[in-house]
Amino acid sequence: MPSEGADRIAVLQGTLDLIVLRTLETMGPQHAYAIATRLQQISEDLLHLNQGTLYPALVRLEQQGRIKGTWGKTESNREARFYAITRAGEKALAEETLRWRRMSGLVEKLLSQGA
Repeated sequence: MPSEGADRIAVLQGTLDLIVLRTLETMGPQHAYAIATRLQQISEDLLHLNQGTLYPALVRLEQQGRIKGTWGKTESNREARFYAITRAGEKALAEETLRWRRMSGLVEKLLSQGA
């Protein structure tokens, strides 16, 4: 019998930045917990991001100028850093989305061919 969470999906290296950027593009500025919660919701509970996974990605994206963080208050009146996608982030998202779709199409083609 599979253990609880056995069906959960690990984030492939390089895809976390892409899905964080897409989430911010779609939802507007969000704090880390809201981003993680939204991704868990969209994935129908198959994707769980812990702080050790998400925060380094947010720092990396901010250092690259793809997102910008500002301090604000959450719905529960707690101080949190809210992240918003920048123009550079929108450009990177478009480029990475195209690259991802090409790669996933190639993998699908190779799998269906029995490579």
